[in-house]
Amino acid sequence: MTLIRIDDPGDPRIAGFRDIRERDLTGRQGLFVAEGEVVLNVLTSPQSLSRPVAILLDQKRVEGLGGVLARVAADTPVYAAPQAVLDSIAGFHLHRGILALGEKPAERDLEDCLAPLGPDAVVVAACGIGNHDNIGGVFRNAAAFGAGAVLLDDRCCDPFYRKAIRVSVGAVLRTPMATGLEAGEMVERLKAAGFTVMALTPGARHPLEAAPRGGRVAILLGPEGPGLSEALIARCQPVGIRMSGGFDSLNVSVASGIALHHFTRGA
Repeated sequence: MTLIRIDDPGDPRIAGFRDIRERDLTGRQGLFVAEGEVVLNVLTSPQSLSRPVAILLDQKRVEGLGGVLARVAADTPVYAAPQAVLDSIAGFHLHRGILALGEKPAERDLEDCLAPLGPDAVVVAACGIGNHDNIGGVFRNAAAFGAGAVLLDDRCCDPFYRKAIRVSVGAVLRTPMATGLEAGEMVERLKAAGFTVMALTPGARHPLEAAPRGGRVAILLGPEGPGLSEALIARCQPVGIRMSGGFDSLNVSVASGIALHHFTRGA
């Protein structure tokens, strides 16, 4: 690894890191920004489905990241800058002092994601979830409970948005996924692949804890507020998480964790 010193925020070599928040909104043409040590560790790990194309660090962080940086390909530039220069590049105070530009993995078809999965696989299918915190939380839960894939319909937000990656603690970078799917078609293709599609909805008559485990299961999640459409629920087996104290629903990320625990852990 060759460390490249950066003293000028206008240096063209670090143009991809400049004005991060503005670029978050306009996109990066197949690239994404990873932020923080935990996410960088995942990005450079053998489990990552993505690869770093450049790294930018507070010069004070370099020594402590020696083990992580040792996994980076020799031709990947690693830049180091004083904190003030780093903040000027990013456009805000970057207290973690760690950024990386990564390359998104090649897009995968739904069947390509499902083909390697076994007879008792559990996957997550999300419809219309536009909140990046929730998407990140869903990916974190999926990785923690061993879901085989996360499938997103065409109304979900980008899981490679910087905040979604950070909330997922890097799980977005290592989880097989298919995106841009039409929700109804996604459900039918899951059923054709042998999955029982469990629609998580507060209005369900059947409680989640009574749902049988085993076999291929897809957990269908909708956005907070409107939830899943009645037409979509009708194509699935609806299940609900029983509430107390007058509450009728949970944050979708929390609900996904409860459902994943149920279907991936034995009684």
